Amino acid sequence: MKSWILKALPWALLALFAADIVAILLPRPEGEFHLQAFGRLPVLANGRVQPFDSLGRNSLLQIRGTASVPLAEKKSYEFWKHPPRLRGAEWLLEVMTRPEVADTRPIFLIHHPDLIHELNLQGKGVEKSGLHYFAYNDLTNVLARIEAEGRQALNVESQARTAYQRQVVKLFNAVALYRRLKFTLQPEGTEDMAAELRAFQESIGPGLAALRARQAGRDFDKEALDRLVGFLQRYDLMAQLAYPWVVPPPDAEAPRDAWQNLGRLLFETGLSGGTLPPAVGWLAEIATAYRQQDAGRFNRAVEEYRSWLAVHAPAESRKGRAEFWYNQLQAFLHAMIIYLCAFLLAAGAMLTVQAMPAWSESLRRSAFFLALLAVVVHTAGLAFLIWLERRPPVTNLYSSAVFVGWAVTLLGVGVERAYRMGLGVAASSLVGFITLLIAHNLALGGDTMEMMRAVLDSNFWLATHVITMTLGYAATFFAGFLGILYVVLGVFTPLLAHKLHGKGPAPRPHPRPFGPDDVAAATLGQALAKMIYAVICFATLFSFAGTVLGGIWADQSWGRFWGWDPKENGALMIVLWCAAILHARWGGLIRERGIANMAIFGNVVTAFSWFGTNMLGIGLHSYGFMDAAFQWLMLFYATQLAVIALGLLPLEKWRSFRPTPAAASPGPVTSAVAASGE
Repeated sequence: MKSWILKALPWALLALFAADIVAILLPRPEGEFHLQAFGRLPVLANGRVQPFDSLGRNSLLQIRGTASVPLAEKKSYEFWKHPPRLRGAEWLLEVMTRPEVADTRPIFLIHHPDLIHELNLQGKGVEKSGLHYFAYNDLTNVLARIEAEGRQALNVESQARTAYQRQVVKLFNAVALYRRLKFTLQPEGTEDMAAELRAFQESIGPGLAALRARQAGRDFDKEALDRLVGFLQRYDLMAQLAYPWVVPPPDAEAPRDAWQNLGRLLFETGLSGGTLPPAVGWLAEIATAYRQQDAGRFNRAVEEYRSWLAVHAPAESRKGRAEFWYNQLQAFLHAMIIYLCAFLLAAGAMLTVQAMPAWSESLRRSAFFLALLAVVVHTAGLAFLIWLERRPPVTNLYSSAVFVGWAVTLLGVGVERAYRMGLGVAASSLVGFITLLIAHNLALGGDTMEMMRAVLDSNFWLATHVITMTLGYAATFFAGFLGILYVVLGVFTPLLAHKLHGKGPAPRPHPRPFGPDDVAAATLGQALAKMIYAVICFATLFSFAGTVLGGIWADQSWGRFWGWDPKENGALMIVLWCAAILHARWGGLIRERGIANMAIFGNVVTAFSWFGTNMLGIGLHSYGFMDAAFQWLMLFYATQLAVIALGLLPLEKWRSFRPTPAAASPGPVTSAVAASGE
């Protein structure tokens, strides 16, 4: 019975998580209002075509830090229930057409207590887990102060801003974005945009005739002119404030910049006397129908507009549908959860390898299967992202975090397939989880698929230099986390001295841990050291090749191969550190413990090259400046240095190498310690 359970456990866990992925892929039924169909409709925002769903999600992430708005508080005793939520497209539709309702939603995140006190917001809003969320109505009396303090803080260099000033700037930008979204489909205070649009069109002819008569010095119809001017004033304000461009060109072959701001289009039509494109009528119908909560009218307008787009803007229509599905899939979020579970199972496998070898092997296989599933989901999400952007996989900090995690986990699966000890899965799954967590937090800055800067707009170099360099990042991080495993297991457990081949303290649970050519009586510590060495070789090759390719790209872009730019220096530091590790190992200066500690410090070097150089705010490569991440980078450095400090403890302090009474010797360390090569 026990044998059957051990064999079935890996497959059962794999089936459980696979079923969850399949459930996500199944289509969701529409509600009374066809909000999913609306969410697929394309708009132009942030320099690219995207669906309303993405616009809503990205805006919410910038304002609230979440991709949806909860409509009720979650009860602690009902942890299995999820309260209803407004998803991105529905929330955006509410902001655009029913702002008086949207203004009551707690979406503005303020976590600095001094700012809450200065704005006299105590007792208002919603508090959750130490975070405070406020509605627009809570801020109406202090909007002028928010604007004044926000503009004042913007005059301070990003690196020099205090935590209070950073919070003020974030709130100022959030309020500005929210107010701009209100003017997307209609001017402020509009009750029936469809009726107003008809009245506006009827006013154009008489109003322009009155204007021409006035300019010619003849009698003119003042009422007709005033009526047209009233419309134009409303639409001029709308043109200045509206954020996305929602009106597509009527011709399928028109360029991207032919998209138009609805307010600007209405204003120019009123002055020229031209006709409005068909899309304007359907957008007005959608706005009116949702404001009046007329589901039938709303659904008809959405379907008719979708049919028109399929003919007149087929590429944009397909892009909207594909990106909407990508948003619903949330591949990276699910991969992150599976990586965490795989890491916990792999950790359990290593901790039980001596006491319960049979259970250890079952847990290891479970972790390996889940890691494989996570890599498949991660790969699918990455491939979909590449197809959506029509770009190589690394174009910004967000996509670099996604790609680094993918590369590390792919390396980890390969290492685990060769060594079968749980080490490759444990280290790579932890890195996969952390990098996707970093990517999730980077997404809080807004659109993760923004337009490329001109100097970076080269698919060739993005596919050569950037990917090669990022593979070097991935390999150095993987080696560093293998080094962390070496130190943690060595200091706190006796596992490093556990023999994996031949006679040992426990039955051999892993067939072929090294391969047919490895020596007998190898220990877990020796296996880890060999893994670290192999991965460092890989990292050196790709980091060096990526740095050289970057120099060639720099020569083509800026006319110089090397300019001691911080990012260039960071790339060189990785190459030099990897080379130092290899030379120290070849020269006999370090062995198992030394290569592990040096690999851990490689995490510090790589993190500086990847993120730290951007935080300096100087140089030609500072494309992703994020002052908010500085404290997290410092925390990461501190953890790496703490592990290195553990790794420098005398070996007799390590549980894996402590002398035993039977093996004691006159010297300070036993033969077991000497066998470790230190």
